[in-house]
Amino acid sequence: MKTILVGYDETEPAKRALARAAELAAAFEAKVIVTSVAQVLAGAVAARGVGPIDPVDTPELHREELRHAAAFLGERGIEAEYTVALGDPAKVILDLAESRNADLIVVGTREAGLLERLLDPSVSGAVGRKAHCDVLVVH
Repeated sequence: MKTILVGYDETEPAKRALARAAELAAAFEAKVIVTSVAQVLAGAVAARGVGPIDPVDTPELHREELRHAAAFLGERGIEAEYTVALGDPAKVILDLAESRNADLIVVGTREAGLLERLLDPSVSGAVGRKAHCDVLVVH
């Protein structure tokens, strides 16, 4: 295992995923890439003049999340690359994993109810279904 990609958003599940990725990176001396993705607004909302970026989910917020991730990994002696991106989180994670030849994607998940899973599919589920490399979903 040479490259581990972590999807990070500073939620508790993402923090657990980052911790697990740190353990694996140390064990395998793997390169770590951590990404945090600011979602773009859907077409109808963006067309009303709000703009394509959600004002409460800005790239600056994601840069701050990555600074916290860097501090966490730094305390454990893990060097990493950090990437803020815009778009659909699952698609961005999958595209980044493909372009960087990741051997493993690590994402967290929360336990959503049935209705929530039907109405709002999870990033971890989409990544797990579509990835061309191994995926570790940390519960």
